[in-house]
Amino acid sequence: MADFTLNIPTLFGLEGVCAEELRRQGFSNVRAENGRALCDSGPSGIIRANLNLRTGERVLLRVGAYDAPDFDALYDGARALRWEDFIPREGAFPVRCRCIDSKLSSQQRCGAVLRAAVGDRLCAAYGLPRMPESGGEYQLRLTMMKDVAELSIDTSGPSLHKRGYRALSVEAPLRETLAAGMVLLSRYRGKGPFRDPFCGSGTILIEAALIAKNRAPGLSRGYSAQRWSWLPPELWEEERTRAKDMEFDGKYDIFGSDIDATAVQLALENAEKAGVSSLVRFAQADARTFAPQEPEGRVVTNPPYGERLSDKHEVESLYRDFGRAWKKVPPGWSLSLLSSHTEFERTFGKPASKKRKLYNGMLKCDLFMYQ
Repeated sequence: MADFTLNIPTLFGLEGVCAEELRRQGFSNVRAENGRALCDSGPSGIIRANLNLRTGERVLLRVGAYDAPDFDALYDGARALRWEDFIPREGAFPVRCRCIDSKLSSQQRCGAVLRAAVGDRLCAAYGLPRMPESGGEYQLRLTMMKDVAELSIDTSGPSLHKRGYRALSVEAPLRETLAAGMVLLSRYRGKGPFRDPFCGSGTILIEAALIAKNRAPGLSRGYSAQRWSWLPPELWEEERTRAKDMEFDGKYDIFGSDIDATAVQLALENAEKAGVSSLVRFAQADARTFAPQEPEGRVVTNPPYGERLSDKHEVESLYRDFGRAWKKVPPGWSLSLLSSHTEFERTFGKPASKKRKLYNGMLKCDLFMYQ
């Protein structure tokens, strides 16, 4: 099968991080665009991307893109694409649509037109009056953006942030892909102390441990493409073995704390599910008394914002007290702190060395970075 394009949607602000991950995994023609990274790939690359990407939300196999100002154009363009190269005779092809700033704004009708076009193309290719759809699922995704239709097949199934280790969580959890992105942006790769004094259910620390060990985050879950006939089990096993062979052995200084004892217990349980409980330590502690003894290290953390968890004045008081504690931390430490609070630097008591816009779900945030 010839090479094709993979489209990896990301949270806004993580496009470049995801693109760098793709380059490190050996993908070619990697480029970052608004809300996604793209690359060229063969069949094994679908598996590699799903198993290894830390900041991608899912892996889409791009089938085509074209202008579609009306429903006739949407149908004709979809029928002209070579769906039979990917969807076998028995394949099922449900449709999901998203319409943004386009003349074709009805997701339901766009989906029906796409289903009809793909079904007609496949029936003609296989000499069938109707597709049985009795085999594996090939989830079609249509994005209508400013009258341009982009058609893909979802290879992942559930979003890649669902690693499988977080069955339960504290209120307002941090998405795993964002946590991994924060760790990668801090330049932590396993060397030196790593701390999170607002650890909650432990997501940042677990992702840091996976990064330190170079363990593929997707080894413990399944994917839609595992049921595809042209991605045989041997290929999946080959890529899983490759990922495991790239893991590091070592001891790491990764420690998290939270004032909430329930959160700490949950973090311990999540680390156990993730297979990194031997690499991460947890304790109940107040971040306002944070005082590391080591001369250098990294702090990556996600304290309460105020929008969902606490009263704004309480959060500002917390930021102020943590800022006072941070002034006493040895100068070799760096801090990467995520917050949506527009007055964070004022309440913390120090301007950030660097800020990076990120999104926690739909919530616009800044990653405040102090060196």
